[in-house]
Amino acid sequence: MKIYTKTGDDGTTSLYTGKRVSKSHIRIESYGTVDELNSYLGLIRDQAIPQELRIVLEKIQNELFVVGSELATDLESATEAQKKRLKVQRITEADIEFIETQIDMMNDSIPAMTHFVLPGGHQTVSFCHIARCVCRRAERQVIHLSSQEAIENNVIKYLNRLSDYLFVLARKLTYTLNAEEIKWVPRQ
Repeated sequence: MKIYTKTGDDGTTSLYTGKRVSKSHIRIESYGTVDELNSYLGLIRDQAIPQELRIVLEKIQNELFVVGSELATDLESATEAQKKRLKVQRITEADIEFIETQIDMMNDSIPAMTHFVLPGGHQTVSFCHIARCVCRRAERQVIHLSSQEAIENNVIKYLNRLSDYLFVLARKLTYTLNAEEIKWVPRQ
């Protein structure tokens, strides 16, 4: 199978339904940013972190492929035959609850937050903060897309919860890696 098809040389790409759209379309920006986020999660997973966190991150990476496939499928423009043929997986409430459970477990194992914290302190922690920011951007883009086209609300909820997870993961790894958590203290 060839990787290049040359069909995108005109600046368009195909959605799962076959509909062609501009590569700058907000739908493409949305799932492209989810793909970028997934790559950052792979970078975090490749760091010297506990195995149980690697397992969770791999599960989340798989779920981000589900998010991407949902975003790459414009069911509004699909024919009835296409809708029957396309078997698009969906993000479920159980996926969101899993993230919430992970947040709660990590939060219970670290000191309570008393201040905002500055990103950094350790390279792995910084990767988590970058991923959190990319996740927030993806969420904003999906919300923008949802103002124009029908998007499952669970996608937005999942990205919102995932950014919270990445923040708590950064804090958890700060303590796991014996890094310094630098508090942000507003100027007087």
